Amino acid sequence: MKEYKYKINGNLYKVTIGEIEDNIATVEVNGTPYKVEMEKAPKQQVTKVERPVPVTPQAPTATVAKPAPKSTGKSGVKSPLPGVILDIRVNVGDTVKRGQTIIILEAMKMENNINADKDGKITAVNVSKGESVLEGTDLVIIE
Repeated sequence: MKEYKYKINGNLYKVTIGEIEDNIATVEVNGTPYKVEMEKAPKQQVTKVERPVPVTPQAPTATVAKPAPKSTGKSGVKSPLPGVILDIRVNVGDTVKRGQTIIILEAMKMENNINADKDGKITAVNVSKGESVLEGTDLVIIE
């Protein structure tokens, strides 16, 4: 049994809720008993969810040889995943070596080092510290 006190338009009401069977509740308001019919909740439909069958990867039958990209000319170092730029460790005009860390990218609460993909000179820095970037965004241009 639950008791509540309500004040409606300045009048005080003492409400006691008794048994509830199906959608009928026994309620007493200021000592007067009532049978209250509650609105029936619509039945929720249960939807069957089917899990996809996992596909097991098969070994490749033949390897296709691709020509190596030329290291001459301009190339952009792209963001491998979406994130926020925490630190930029190079400036325009700096000379970098392949594998050198040029940017720190925070993604999924982890700091990721973004490294130069080739030796060269930084000709453009396309992002700034604190900026959010999407996957595939050119971060810097190396010539």
